[in-house]
Amino acid sequence: MSNSEPLPEGTVIMADHQYAGRGQQGNVWKAEAGKSLTFSLLLRPSFLPVHQQFDLNMLVSIALNNALLKYLPNHLSVKWPNDIYIGDRKIGGILIENVIAGSSIKQSIIGIGINVNQISFDDELQDRTASISQILQQDVNLMVLLTEICTQIEQLYLKLKSGRSTQLKELYVSKLYRLNKLSTYSANGQIFEGMIEGVSDAGLLKIRVGDGTTREFGFKEVAFI
Repeated sequence: MSNSEPLPEGTVIMADHQYAGRGQQGNVWKAEAGKSLTFSLLLRPSFLPVHQQFDLNMLVSIALNNALLKYLPNHLSVKWPNDIYIGDRKIGGILIENVIAGSSIKQSIIGIGINVNQISFDDELQDRTASISQILQQDVNLMVLLTEICTQIEQLYLKLKSGRSTQLKELYVSKLYRLNKLSTYSANGQIFEGMIEGVSDAGLLKIRVGDGTTREFGFKEVAFI
């Protein structure tokens, strides 16, 4: 095969030891060799207009949540925009990089990292991070989990591609971390209390604040406290 020949849609590229993976807002994802699942998935969602690109974030977040429910049936959620949480600790994350052509998405590289069989983390991450094996007290087969995740993504992706109803937004919002719970956030150097209500069609986070109004925030405009 020529090096210039494009990879087929659905190609999965595994990373056995990802020591400098990128997360949202430039965070580094560290994964222990052979213990965690770190991989990239290639999609070519040219049917999806640019203004709907957040649909991919929602789709992959829901697919991950669905796959992990088999192992962790309680306390799973999606921390906006696309981290997977168990209780108040991060168990996985997603980074999607889109190549835009005109008004459609030519190509998407979906990077996924899941803490699977790690039992220890750096001190600064210990209270904020968890793995499946920590909770189950047993190891999980990485290849089985990979297959389950890819199957979930494929099912939702084909529904989206065919134009069938996926209820993506409703499902995504229902799984949001801190949904309808009064919590503390910061934006523009200001700390405030608010309640997550959902997301806009463009993927902005909607938070109802103290005066009863709803504010919308982009990816780097608000921090969870």
